[in-house]
Amino acid sequence: MPQRHPTADDRTAEEPTSPGHPVPKLPEVPKLPEVPELPEVTPAAWRESGRRLLAKALGEWCFEDMLKAVETEPGRYRVDLDSGTTYVFSAAPGAFGWLRVDPGSITRTATGMLGNSIAEPAWDVQRFLLDAASTLGTDASTIATYFTELAATQAVDAARATRGGERATELLALGHAELECRMTGHNLLVANKGRIGFSASQVRAYAPESARPVQLRWLAVHRGLAEFRATPELSERDVLSRELDEGTRADFTAVLERAGLAPESFVWMPVHPWQWDHAVQILHAADIAQRRIVPLGESPDAYLPGQSIRTMANVSNPGRYDVKLPLKILNTLVWRGIPPHCTSGAPAVTQWLRGLLDRDPLLADETRTVFLGEVASVTVRHPYLDTFPDVPYQHLETLGCIWRESVSSRAEPAERVRTFASLLHVDSAGDAFVAALVRASGLPPEQWLRHLFGTLLDPLLHVLYRYGVTFNPHGQNTLLGYDERDVPRRLFLKDFVDDVCVSFDDVPERGPEPDSHGHILPRKHPSIIRQHVMDQVFVGHFRYLAPLCADQLGVPEGKFWAMVRETILAFQARFPELADRFAAYDLLIPRIPRYGLNRDRLVVTRYTDRALRHALYPNGTHPNPLAAARPPQESAR
Repeated sequence: MPQRHPTADDRTAEEPTSPGHPVPKLPEVPKLPEVPELPEVTPAAWRESGRRLLAKALGEWCFEDMLKAVETEPGRYRVDLDSGTTYVFSAAPGAFGWLRVDPGSITRTATGMLGNSIAEPAWDVQRFLLDAASTLGTDASTIATYFTELAATQAVDAARATRGGERATELLALGHAELECRMTGHNLLVANKGRIGFSASQVRAYAPESARPVQLRWLAVHRGLAEFRATPELSERDVLSRELDEGTRADFTAVLERAGLAPESFVWMPVHPWQWDHAVQILHAADIAQRRIVPLGESPDAYLPGQSIRTMANVSNPGRYDVKLPLKILNTLVWRGIPPHCTSGAPAVTQWLRGLLDRDPLLADETRTVFLGEVASVTVRHPYLDTFPDVPYQHLETLGCIWRESVSSRAEPAERVRTFASLLHVDSAGDAFVAALVRASGLPPEQWLRHLFGTLLDPLLHVLYRYGVTFNPHGQNTLLGYDERDVPRRLFLKDFVDDVCVSFDDVPERGPEPDSHGHILPRKHPSIIRQHVMDQVFVGHFRYLAPLCADQLGVPEGKFWAMVRETILAFQARFPELADRFAAYDLLIPRIPRYGLNRDRLVVTRYTDRALRHALYPNGTHPNPLAAARPPQESAR
């Protein structure tokens, strides 16, 4: 064998390459910050999380008419799939024609190797997706990508199941930001924690369930690229003085001065560290190289992400603003960037809503509704891609920010503010958070629920009927303020420019709108405006809350829906002059259009890269439990 001669790579740092010329030491590789691993997922936790996701998928996909469930005997159903596989399960009929599937009852029957049919307990939601693929009518590429979202969701759920988590009663003491980290995502969506773009370690670092504080980076962006906007009482200097202490501002100014740049020529803004690393430094590499974008450093404040991941709450100084920042990840149907028209329009929409609603006696004095204003923003458009037609929106929404009033800055001293979504949380022992709240209040369950319905619905109905406006009030945008006895007392609303819609009919009470020519706010038919309330409050939230209240509070579902209907009718009785609006935005119609979010992802939109976020289209109808004070089982038949 020929002798191998040493190469330069074989020498140690101490060996000279030639006499008197030592090899220079290589620079030390910086250590990455340690990210704590979540507890190891146990096989039992994986199966349990899969069983629950499978039950959810069966219930939601049948609800959206993607699969057909046939009742074989009272409370027992079967779904036959084109693959030759059959799933059989027990379920309780619920409102809007929904089946609440019992996770422990599901069996899967398929043809075995010997040609015989074998029924076995089913818990594997990933296998179910493949079994159902041809029946769903989607393609292999969509199935594979959705499989990724489903697996990511199950991994988070299984880690949570392994960990256990706090009991519902322990959650009562948590603040708003900390409680957000205990939530489990949108109920309507099966794969609600897909987060395509995040690695596993990045999920552990930046996802809300990790409850890991994040420090934001700050950038200086040249005014040729960036535009600052704010409500009239705020200047750019005001925002920076509020968000950054004097020492940090001095340090950031010195960075620009050392580079020979004029600090006043730049707009300062925060950026999520993941976004800086994965999107900004790549898409804006030319701007960084030419000093149109200059990294300034980290803010000393720590933030916790909410369920949307891109909205961050300051936990070092809770009175400071929440910050909404774009992330180039795909989660819950869309890329989680922020459109430039939203950043540029946010302060104007906030100012318009304040002028409209803060002078309204019912909202300002009676219900004391809080509108968490989006008071300042920075818009950065890509200097090249923004000029090219039909570029997919994920590439155009990578840099910008919105500063929003924090919950802490608007809450009263003894008030606890919690998301509407938290009422649906169930702990590892099966105890519902809503039940813990009712027990803490000392009120009879029906009385507590009447407080909830009035607190939530009166402001939403008033804005809908009086002004033809809706806030798309899903469980994360809608928050409830509780008194010291944990009784709901007032409503907090957020996410204006992204989710506020106005009807296109003439509503004199609205007065001049903030965007008379170039529309910031979408105009929609009254029936679509109504649908936002129907889908987000009733279909997307009360559909799940009603059976929880039946199981854990002893309030039958029929009674639950009757009380909701009574709340609506009582509000209408107070304002007979709005009778024409009650008809235009009729919440009590016998059937409502069905809008399927899961169907949209799997069948309609799939993973097509689009230039614009798209509108959903209805697919059939649901029976409306608000149409009459009947049990939901009767309404469904």
